Amino acid sequence: MILHIVTTAGWPADEITPLDGDEFVHCSDPGTVHLPADRLFAGRTDLLLLEVDPARLGVPLRWEAGSPPIPGGPWFPHVYGPIPASAVVGVHEFPPGPDGTFELPAALAQR
Repeated sequence: MILHIVTTAGWPADEITPLDGDEFVHCSDPGTVHLPADRLFAGRTDLLLLEVDPARLGVPLRWEAGSPPIPGGPWFPHVYGPIPASAVVGVHEFPPGPDGTFELPAALAQR
């Protein structure tokens, strides 16, 4: 499974499309989702974590360096096209901890 962060206002939706100016939808895996969450959304309390089944995408998925790339850093799954709602197999609340940073929700960490 791969993971995608959305706001509560952005879900549900028929599909998730790349952000303006991007050619892919940014995603993460369970071990890296805290990195973009902390960098882009620190302290936000209106987030959900979508669990996406890559086999249901119907568009290319590529593992690539982050954006911006971190030398020697982790690679992230990038979805080159829209993610259909039918590919979302789980929706999890994604609140920050008391210090404003994020951890993988317990429901996903137990897998």
